Amino acid sequence: MDTLNRRKEIEKILSKNSNPIKGADLADKFNVSRQVIVQDIAILRAKGLNIIATPQGYLLPKFENKNIVKVITSKHHSNIEEIKEELSIIVDMGGKVLDVIIEHPVYGEIRGIINISSRKELDEFIYELESTNSQGISSLTNGVHFHTIEVKNKEIYEEIVKKLKEKGYLLKCE
Repeated sequence: MDTLNRRKEIEKILSKNSNPIKGADLADKFNVSRQVIVQDIAILRAKGLNIIATPQGYLLPKFENKNIVKVITSKHHSNIEEIKEELSIIVDMGGKVLDVIIEHPVYGEIRGIINISSRKELDEFIYELESTNSQGISSLTNGVHFHTIEVKNKEIYEEIVKKLKEKGYLLKCE
């Protein structure tokens, strides 16, 4: 398959899937290296596709107008236990954590796309943090960070906010 057709196929695959697709899986499918896929993704982005890279793979987001998207401000230590507890509250109550954002005094806004909507995805995220001996991005801001979360309705959002307040994680919400 030539380069142009491979890129068209990658676009089709991403547009048909609501779950992230790993670069290695695309590389295997097209019998090319992962680096070739990275270059293909860069070209597709340059053409205007909003492809995002998540820890779970590449994703072409599809926004549903009926869902509510809100930004919350949180603070906790950047240890794995508190990161897991905070994110568990959100996903266990039916929310999806789209990203984590910090406002760095030198670099400005730094955003990490995480797209976590299930306990399985959360466990994979925590495993990656632990296995790479990484800290949460909020370690750069004394624990203060933002999450963009997506929920199906106002009631779910209010339950998440209430539980995060009870745990002492929530500083502010929209």
